[in-house]
Amino acid sequence: MDEFNASSRTFTSMESLMVKVTTDGGLIGWGEAFGHKVNEVTWSALGSLVAPFYLNKAVDPEALNDQAQRAFHAFGRTGPVLYAISALDIALWDIKAQIAGKPLRQLLKPSARNNIGAYASLVHYGEDPSEVAAQISRGQDLGFTAFKLHESSYEAIAAARKQAGAEAPLMVDVNCRWNEADAAAAIDSFLPLNLSWLEEPLWPPDDVAAHRRLSARGIPLAGGENASGVQGLDAALEGGALSVAQPSLGKIGGISSMLHYLEPRTDAAAVVPHCFYYGPAQVATAQFIAAMSTEVSLEFPLLIWDEHLHPLHAARAMIDLPDSIGLGFTPDLDVLEKYLIDRVVVGDPATVDLAGL
Repeated sequence: MDEFNASSRTFTSMESLMVKVTTDGGLIGWGEAFGHKVNEVTWSALGSLVAPFYLNKAVDPEALNDQAQRAFHAFGRTGPVLYAISALDIALWDIKAQIAGKPLRQLLKPSARNNIGAYASLVHYGEDPSEVAAQISRGQDLGFTAFKLHESSYEAIAAARKQAGAEAPLMVDVNCRWNEADAAAAIDSFLPLNLSWLEEPLWPPDDVAAHRRLSARGIPLAGGENASGVQGLDAALEGGALSVAQPSLGKIGGISSMLHYLEPRTDAAAVVPHCFYYGPAQVATAQFIAAMSTEVSLEFPLLIWDEHLHPLHAARAMIDLPDSIGLGFTPDLDVLEKYLIDRVVVGDPATVDLAGL
């Protein structure tokens, strides 16, 4: 795994870029952009470009999302600018739900569920079968019955299958590891392992024709986390490249963009939101999944933290969502301050509650 891949076990910390939006009426909303190694780039885009665009606007996340994406389209249809838009959009939906007096999931759909399941997403363990089996066992001890790996060798994946059991949902993400020929060979070898999906098998991930050819080999292909917005992901789905769509809330444009995937698709592709987040975007993804008509599970990184920033931070296989209005993200301010890397205020500091940033 390369040094920039968030699933590498060499990482000793995971950075989050969180946004706190305060209205002139005193309401507070929280959002989160896709982070990790790209944080400083998104931080710059957020503070210098995107956040100023949102200042002194009405709380209308869908309209502002459209305006911002149109305004900044020349800077690219994905990447740090869209990540920054995603963070602000999540925060504005938090505020919009507070104004409505509802939990976010019930604003999205009145019949939303109050609890959802989760599957354990493991980091990369160097293709070591014994270590992979041990980590699956650790997840089982925490109550997980479904797992996603970031290994790519038959031996490591077979060890996971043996430990998880023959019928346990088992997914594999190889982070665009192969060319088409190597991906075809790998898929053929993995067929006996009964994988629920193989995620991002190809480089580049937007090669629709090659994915379509590979999808006929017997294992459902998943992707979409790195698609160029809603239109990019839809193009892959309409081209028959993917069986499982994985839009990522903190990358694709926030909840306003995710509304496109709230209801089942007419092409029968499954939608399973991607979630490698630890703050407001994690909670927002859980709230969104609870509002989906199709019951799917939340991706939950199998990382054990000494301290928890918020209640959903602790790994669990079943998640009871808060009844509080809005997003339901309530950070422990002591933990937030202890691990804070940096903060910046965009707007009039006299109107901002700095203590909570």
